[in-house]
Amino acid sequence: STLPPTPPTSSSRQLLTIQRYRFVPWYWWCFGQWWSPRSVHGLRTHGLYLLFRHGTYTFFPPSELRLTPQVSLGEMIAYLPIPGGHIKLAERFVDPALSFTMGWNYWYNWTIILPAELSAAAVLINYWTTAVNNGVWISVCLVVVVAINFLGTGAYGEAEFWFASIKVLTIVGLIILGVIISAGGGPQGDPIGFKYWGNPGALTQYKDIPGALGRFLGFWAVLTQAAFSYIGTEIVAIAAGEAKNPRRNIPRAIKRVFVRILVFYLGGTFVIGIIVPYNEPSLRLGSGVGKSPFVIAIKNAGIPVLPSIINACLLTSAWSAASSDLYTSSRALYGLALTKQAPKIFARTTRRGLPYVSLVLCTLFAGLAYMSLQTTAGNVFNYLANLTAAAGLLTWWGIVFTYIRFSKGLRVQGIDRKKLPYWSWFNYRQLAAWYAIILISIILFFSSYTVFLHGEWDAPTFVTNYLPVFLFPCLWIGWKLFKRTKFVRANEMDFYSGLDVIEADCYEEDPPRNVVEKVWQFIM
Repeated sequence: STLPPTPPTSSSRQLLTIQRYRFVPWYWWCFGQWWSPRSVHGLRTHGLYLLFRHGTYTFFPPSELRLTPQVSLGEMIAYLPIPGGHIKLAERFVDPALSFTMGWNYWYNWTIILPAELSAAAVLINYWTTAVNNGVWISVCLVVVVAINFLGTGAYGEAEFWFASIKVLTIVGLIILGVIISAGGGPQGDPIGFKYWGNPGALTQYKDIPGALGRFLGFWAVLTQAAFSYIGTEIVAIAAGEAKNPRRNIPRAIKRVFVRILVFYLGGTFVIGIIVPYNEPSLRLGSGVGKSPFVIAIKNAGIPVLPSIINACLLTSAWSAASSDLYTSSRALYGLALTKQAPKIFARTTRRGLPYVSLVLCTLFAGLAYMSLQTTAGNVFNYLANLTAAAGLLTWWGIVFTYIRFSKGLRVQGIDRKKLPYWSWFNYRQLAAWYAIILISIILFFSSYTVFLHGEWDAPTFVTNYLPVFLFPCLWIGWKLFKRTKFVRANEMDFYSGLDVIEADCYEEDPPRNVVEKVWQFIM
């Protein structure tokens, strides 16, 4: 097999600055697609069971499920911050065929989600007007996203820094405002409390199936929707090869993921669950005018102007997500080309290291967003989200499987795991990794069980949920047979190639000089 190429030195590649690099995963950890119409649809279809009871049950399993691949990836990528991230690590520690499969699955995932985000932006803009064709809004968003990416990694990191700053301030303000509205602090002065848990109720019976079975089916039906909201945090691995001082910054970023999930995801879903009833008509995506639950709650509370401001902030989230999608998909394709698993033309870069050919191809797939012009943007978003949710879960599966092999290699070669730049107690004896790989497999297998219920068959839903699950093993087995690849044995794993260059690019950072800088460093 071909080992990953030696990382280029800092003088020959674009680098994300320290603070900008840390803000790349900030977006996904703080906001992700949590605001998205996908979550809105889950609230509408399955009730507050998604957003509070699903906030504690459905959102909590994906929260801990998200944490496990993140810490597993963190241990590997902090030690070897190489271009291509977990795709290259799979080749180095498992099997070139798995690297090929993860690379194309990852590229597919982020290429498909790009038009999904552009469709989501059209859904949000429809809040203000439906008089303008959605194609105009999709085109405007696409031009901005393409411009940011073609300006290079520095511009991408700078844009994410400001986008993420807006989103962090927005979500903190929304959570506080949601508590105030629930307590009756709005202009109308009517306290909401937990009344929506009583009428129409917090728990809904899925498809009117009575009893605990109906509630459990509702819980399971939205697991992939909740998981979709977390997909993307592994972008830190893709960006690691272009970041300054990654061995210092990656551990700092990953150590804060749990608190961010707890506060922003679970805290936010709890607040939504008490201020918006699940039968709110505006939550329906099929209308093409789906709204954020926070916007609905603010409007219902009688607060003027603010709903439009919040919707604009959420629109920047879709913009930022689309920018990250294009960045990630192009780097995934570039990494495949470097390992000769994609045509070598996609490895072409500018003098500054920008993979312009990969960027052009990935941009072309954004045209799928215009499918929303033939039907409602909300329905198209759902189809595209189905396609990418399963692919994202398969990416997590590949990451934790790679980590299991990585960990075994460390043990066999006598390398102390606790001496790595980053390690976590969560993965003591790989227990968390095994838990994640089993749970992901179960979720994928039953991801679209609803189509098998009597009278519920829906071909688009079935295909969009299970197509990635079918393609993953086909790609793995097909490439393995075609190239006759072999699993990398634990005693043959390469833990040292490229380390001299990586260590030469690492340095000690100046400690905080005062309390303000200490607080800022903790937040970042």
